[in-house]
This record gives sequence, C-alpha cells and structure tokens, in this order.
Amino acid sequence: MRYIKSIQILIFLFSIGTQTTFYAQTNPDDIALVDDFVENNFYDAIKQRAIENYDKAIIAIQKCIDKQPNTAAFHYELGKNYLDSKQYAEAEQAFQKATELDPSQRWYWNGLYDVYYATKDYQKSIKIVQKLIEFDEHLKEDLVSLYVYTNQKDKALQLIEEIESKAVLSANMEYYKLRLLEDSKSNKDERALITAIIKNPKSEQNYIDLMALYSQQNREDKAIEVAKDLAIEIPNSEWSSISLFKLYLNEDNGTAAANELLKVLENPKVTLGLKHRFLNEFLIYSANSTQYDSQLNRAVDILSDDKTINVAKEVAKFYYNKRNYEKTSFFLEKALANEPNDWESVDLLLDNLVNAKNYEELGNRAVIFIDLFPSQPKLYYFAGYAENKKQNYKQAIEYLETGLEFVVEDIALERYFAIQLAEAYAESGNKKKSDYYVSKVNELTNQLKK
Repeated sequence: MRYIKSIQILIFLFSIGTQTTFYAQTNPDDIALVDDFVENNFYDAIKQRAIENYDKAIIAIQKCIDKQPNTAAFHYELGKNYLDSKQYAEAEQAFQKATELDPSQRWYWNGLYDVYYATKDYQKSIKIVQKLIEFDEHLKEDLVSLYVYTNQKDKALQLIEEIESKAVLSANMEYYKLRLLEDSKSNKDERALITAIIKNPKSEQNYIDLMALYSQQNREDKAIEVAKDLAIEIPNSEWSSISLFKLYLNEDNGTAAANELLKVLENPKVTLGLKHRFLNEFLIYSANSTQYDSQLNRAVDILSDDKTINVAKEVAKFYYNKRNYEKTSFFLEKALANEPNDWESVDLLLDNLVNAKNYEELGNRAVIFIDLFPSQPKLYYFAGYAENKKQNYKQAIEYLETGLEFVVEDIALERYFAIQLAEAYAESGNKKKSDYYVSKVNELTNQLKK
C-alpha cells in the first residue's frame, strides 16, 4: 500500500508541472517519502493545490519542510503554492531556497523566473534567464526581450547577432532587430537636435522636438531632463509644468505636484506618452494615500477623452495589483461608465470582488451582468463561486452547471468550474458527484500540461 501511494504522489506531482514548458530535462528527482507523516502531508499538499486550496496546501507542505528542511523539492512545491496565490515575496524566498539546496534543477530556477516575470522585475529576470540558458539556449530570445524592456539596446542587438550567426532568426527576433536598427538612426536625429539647442537655446521648438523623440523611444526620463532645461532657458513656456511636476514630486510636495500634473494633462501639445508617464508616477506617489483622490479623479477624467486607451481601467489595474479593492472597484465603475460593454472591465471587477471576499456583491453583480452577457460562462462561474462561499450550494450548482454548458474549448475555465462543482457537491453530501468532479479536475490539469 505504501508503494502504491508513493507512486500516486509522484504521478500527481509530475502531472501538476510548472507554469512554463521547457524543451528538455526531466522533473526533479523522486522524493524518498519514507516517513508516514511526511508522505501523508505531501500527498495532501498536492491534492489541495490541484483544487486551488493554496492555504491548506501551504500548511501541509510546511509540515514536510519542518521534518525534512533540506529537501529542495518541498521548498519548490511551497513556492508554486505561494506563486499561484500571488504571494510573490514568499514564493521568491521558497524558490531561492530550492535553488540553494539543488542548483542543478532548472525547474527551481524557472520558479524564480515566473515570480520575477509576474512582478515585472525584469532586472532580476535577466540574471535568472542567463542561468536558464545553460539548460536551454532557446531562452536567449527571452533574454533579448528583457534587454529591450530594460533599454539595454546594445546588449539586445549583440545577442540577436549572436543568435543569427548560428540559426535563422524567428519573426520576433527579426522585428526586434529592425526596431533596434531604427533606434540607431534616431540617435543621429538626437545628436542633431542637441547641437541645435546648444547653438540656439532660446528656440523652443528644438526642445519640443527632442522631447517628442525621447517620448517615442519610451525614454521619458530624458524628455523630462530636456523639459527642465527648457524651463530654465524659457521660464514662461507652457512646458515648464513638466519640470515643476518632477521638482515638486521630488520635494514630496504632493499638492503642488498634483496641480502641475493637471496642467500637463490639459496641455494639448504634450504627448500622450508623457501624460501617461506622469499619471503613473503620481499614482505610485499617492498609492497609499487618499489625500489626492480628487486630483486623481480629475486627471482620469481629463484623459478619458483619449479613445485609444481606457485610462480609468488602467488606473483600476494599478490598484488591483496593489490589492486596494475599494479603489479598484471605483475606477472600474468609471471604466464601465465609459465603455459599458467592455468585457475586460467586467471580468476584472468580479475578480476584484473575489479578492475582496465581498461575496454578496459578487453574486449580485454577476447576475446583473448575466442579463447583459447571457452566453458568457465566466459570469455563471462567478455567480456559482459566490453562492458556494455563502453556503448556498444548491443555487451554486444551478449556476455552475448552466455556465458549464457555454464553455467551449477552454480547458482552464472548465477546470475552474469542476473545482467549484466538486466543492458544492461535497458540501451537499453527494460524494459520487463530488468524486467525479475531483477526477475531472485532475484530468483537465493533465490536459493543460500537454
């Protein structure tokens, strides 16, 4: 019986896999589960993670670590649960411990890469991808992308040339190569404008053209430096608000910075790139305060005329990542007022209500949105999820089974339905149905990893 259970544990572990697919190398070494206590808890951790009960999985795997602290695979499993539950700092720590205990396993390094990519920490991602290239040279393309994201263009172009010397470039690498070569041409235009400013520092247009060039290249820091020079040479220029905004922000004068921000946003000559950059900076500055909410709301309203992007939705995403549920909902409501049929805003609003554990509002809003999008399965999922949390299991089953009929070729979503149905039937005392959906969860998990 011990042998069979151990095999089941290993099959379950390897069927879960990691978030990123690799070309080679087997999974980490089999774990010698010779302790009943460790074996039972490890099996429970795997089972709980399969149905997304991450808190319970973390408790179970931590018990294994307490007994066998030097088993790298346990720390790796802990990291996966923290990552899936978006506890990134804890996930990073767990994966780092796994790599320290066994640096030969690429899966552990990939766990760190997943964390840094999810948190957009591209500088740390670079170091990990450089390590992963030792296992798989195909990841050099990832490294090129990271160099581009971090504005290390010379390194990106050099690596592309290295890849091209050994193989035909992919379409993505061809795109990067052309873009980087175009940037090289822009450098000549940059030098010409800088020379023109030195020769005639009172000509406002040269400053404006140089700021526009930097903005096109996503080099807003350089554009701001030019704006500061402009404010010194031509103090009455309407562009001086750009440098004043930065100055007040650096001096921690939030009220003055907010006022200058509004001036920048209302200036039709300032590029949208700079406007969005400044709004982002003010968002970061005021993230943990309510003092500037009125100015922030006004800023979003000013930019709402921009039809290329739903600014309210982007601000909502910022607060969503900050886990500020109240402000996320507030700006999503603004976004939906601008675009009532924007499905992404609807989806994000309901997901935010899940994170806020506001199950009453989640259920109410999901039902309202079902009237607008009657064939959208995720709405039935959210409605069923809310009823499960409110222990209305019969109602949950009705929503979930109805919504499941609308799921078409979406294995991940079907799996979420199965998780909720397994729970609803289990709590309703229907073990047969619950077992069926638990097996369905495992089946769908395996399909996702193929």
